[in-house]
Amino acid sequence: MLDSWKAVRVLLLSAGAVALANADTIMFTNGDKLVGHFVRSTSTTVTFKSDALGDLTVDWSKVKELETSFKVAVIRKGVKIRRKEAPSDIPQGTLAVQDQKLQVTPAPGAPPQSIPVADSAVVLDQAAFQKAITRRPGFLSDWTGAITAGATLVQATQTNRTFTGAVSLVRTEPAENWLDPSYRTSFAFSESYGLLTQPGTPSIKTSIFHAAGEQDKYFTPVLFAFGQADFDHNYSQGLDLQQTYNGGVGWTVISTSAQELDLKGAMSYIRQQFAAGSNQSQPTSMNLIGATFGEHYHRKLPRGVGLDESLSATPAFNNTHAYSAAFTTLLTMPVYKHLSGSTGVIDTFLNDPPLGFKKNSFQFTLGLTYSLQ
Repeated sequence: MLDSWKAVRVLLLSAGAVALANADTIMFTNGDKLVGHFVRSTSTTVTFKSDALGDLTVDWSKVKELETSFKVAVIRKGVKIRRKEAPSDIPQGTLAVQDQKLQVTPAPGAPPQSIPVADSAVVLDQAAFQKAITRRPGFLSDWTGAITAGATLVQATQTNRTFTGAVSLVRTEPAENWLDPSYRTSFAFSESYGLLTQPGTPSIKTSIFHAAGEQDKYFTPVLFAFGQADFDHNYSQGLDLQQTYNGGVGWTVISTSAQELDLKGAMSYIRQQFAAGSNQSQPTSMNLIGATFGEHYHRKLPRGVGLDESLSATPAFNNTHAYSAAFTTLLTMPVYKHLSGSTGVIDTFLNDPPLGFKKNSFQFTLGLTYSLQ
């Protein structure tokens, strides 16, 4: 019996020794030391996973020493990599950090390569680096976005039901921000429906929806061509359906971990179908040739707050009165994990609605948003 307990103890001690040998260590400037696993780092921060404390992200200035048991890959600032094209000068090996310098040792006994922490764009696991270079993602992978929903219910002399919802999905390939972008696919849908009823009076209906799809193809990290299709219905403006098909070029003016700004210009074909207005001589449908100019801005604010804003204007060449514009903005504030509170504005302008309908349609929304990561 004693021999069995001794054998078990030896096995446990051996397993603990192996786990410790495969663990990474980080020492802070205040003398605290943690054992766990290095996740990744940038030029300013390092993310380290501790079994006791979970994922920790700290500034490099608070780190005195760091050692990894596995190999990493260091991508310097200014180095852009295309999928299947890993440069031979990417430092790869085990990592030791001292005096704000990365020491990368490719093999035991080989001289280390020294890189200042401030010169590194990202440091990640070598296996993850190789996988990102060679992977072939399927169409259903790497989607991000958000689903938003809101409702208003009133039950009295008047009965009012209002529902709002939106879905926004984006897929950028490669998904890793240290690889040059190749293409981007996006889908967006928003709906606002309301019905107000009261005995003895006509019902009042609100029905507005917008659907859009876009495919971008990057030629450089900042220049891309795109094709886009938009579909709009607005009962409040007498618009049965507006179809817009765009083809043009875009320019990513700003692209950082905190914000991104895209500018776009395109040639457009627009088909508008209207409800009959009070002037029966007014056409109920038009085919337009024009252009679309727009911008989209995304910003990550402190405490997990996110801002998305877009603006577009569409003049028509063959009918200068039939121009339109749209503005949207959405502010999300985290509530719990993937769930956020959201508030937004949707404003659309149509210069040629049927008689009896206003040109401008303004919506203010409040709801809950679920983020897809």
